[in-house]
Amino acid sequence: MAEELSGKVAWHALDVANADSFDAFAAAVEARFARIDALFNNAGVMPPAPLAALKRDEWKRMIDVNIHGVLNGMASVIPRFIAQGGGHVMNVASIAGHLVVPTAAVYCGTKHAMRAITESLRLEHDKIRATLISPGVVATELGHDITDPAVAEALITWRRQSLTPDAIARAVRFALEQPAGVDINEIIVRPTSAGM
Repeated sequence: MAEELSGKVAWHALDVANADSFDAFAAAVEARFARIDALFNNAGVMPPAPLAALKRDEWKRMIDVNIHGVLNGMASVIPRFIAQGGGHVMNVASIAGHLVVPTAAVYCGTKHAMRAITESLRLEHDKIRATLISPGVVATELGHDITDPAVAEALITWRRQSLTPDAIARAVRFALEQPAGVDINEIIVRPTSAGM
């Protein structure tokens, strides 16, 4: 894919839950393109299950990827953005950051955390833009790792009315294209015909 775009893009392996990996990624991006103007924190995992199922390993993985991964990315770019006098951090949350769904307590908790973290960044830095993108149900591979059969079946039902990824891409582009001095703080994108 990168080759098809004539050298305007590059790729680099990254484990968002590992701070050193994210630092290496940011250094590679800076070496290739001279600076970083925006970070799009989109990595996430969503294996929901009832709390009583006690899936502690899954809880830890969600917290490591969905919260620590975002914080690792922000830690890799904030010093650069301060030094260059600006930048844009875009964190992907979810409509789950605005409500709580049975079987998704930990996932919802990680997405509520994204709202607080992104808003704190906005309040702390007047030259760094901070945008939260909160999608409703999107047709992606998210949730492929659900181990609870009833929840996996419910996801199939939810996805019958879902957005395609390009709807989220347009929201991201809208936030990025705003003129200096304009910060789109949050965009909620949902399918017109779906409850979530």
